[in-house]
Amino acid sequence: MSTDPLHQAHDKLFKAGFGDPATAAAFLCSQLPAPVVSALDRSGMRLELGSFVDSHFRASESDLLFSVPTRGGGESLVYVLFEHQRVEDRWIALRLLRYMVRIWERYRATGSPEQLPTILPVVLAQNAKPWATPVRFRDLVAIPEGAGDSIPDFSFRLIQLANLPYGAIQGSSVGVLTLRVLKAETLGDLLGDAVWDESLLAQVPAEAWERVLRYLLWVADLDRESVDRRVQSVQNPNIRQATMTVAQQLIEEGVLKGRHEGLALGRTIALRESVLEAIEVRFGAATEELARAIHEVTDDERLRALHKAALRAESIEAFTQGL
Repeated sequence: MSTDPLHQAHDKLFKAGFGDPATAAAFLCSQLPAPVVSALDRSGMRLELGSFVDSHFRASESDLLFSVPTRGGGESLVYVLFEHQRVEDRWIALRLLRYMVRIWERYRATGSPEQLPTILPVVLAQNAKPWATPVRFRDLVAIPEGAGDSIPDFSFRLIQLANLPYGAIQGSSVGVLTLRVLKAETLGDLLGDAVWDESLLAQVPAEAWERVLRYLLWVADLDRESVDRRVQSVQNPNIRQATMTVAQQLIEEGVLKGRHEGLALGRTIALRESVLEAIEVRFGAATEELARAIHEVTDDERLRALHKAALRAESIEAFTQGL
């Protein structure tokens, strides 16, 4: 798992909400084509273990794999890739192809199937602005005339929160709230009415609302006064009291303090990596001893100075002497 605190917050909220097959099915059935939905027995949908994401994308992606019985007696797989990077990436289909091959390889390794199951790929993008990302794999390939049959091809369903109004999000109460929160985070609207919709909150289990509050206090740069004002504006006394209790508990646990400490840790980790990357570009990969010494540095200003030194040093020996 990524050590980036913000990724972990996004990842936990997404997987806690949509790792429940009923929640995932309720939303996906509102997004997939009707013929596909009618062919699936959503009541038998099951979460499969494992992640198939490339290691270097784990700071911006999370994934869930579900198996679903089909009406004809077989089984299909639904693969959901959650993209919380904000920069558009036109190569998502190529990445999906790798992930799908990994899924099929694992499926084949577990037995001796005569055929591989269908994989229905879905990408959920936590974007603030619409993407024009190609959703068909062959659109990424320069295909000579007559060579089309030689190219693997598939399309994926791209669900963009940027294009999905709050009121158009469908599914279970937990699923709707989770997606509203993820959308609101990109807009800086976590204290807005879409998240604090009392008609929705009345249907949400207490543990799901607590997850949202933890996420809200972690990812948003909110002060206690702003949160208190929003809580006091809740009209339903039961919801208000429950929210006040949870919010106070989280504040006493130091969630706000922990957020800033977590962000600081993420910044320090990134600075260490920048020093090691500068060394690799200038002099080749750092030795194990040198890498260990850099990882022991905890002061951000010192790490910034080391980064500059790595870029300016005439040799690795000169850099090491200054360390």
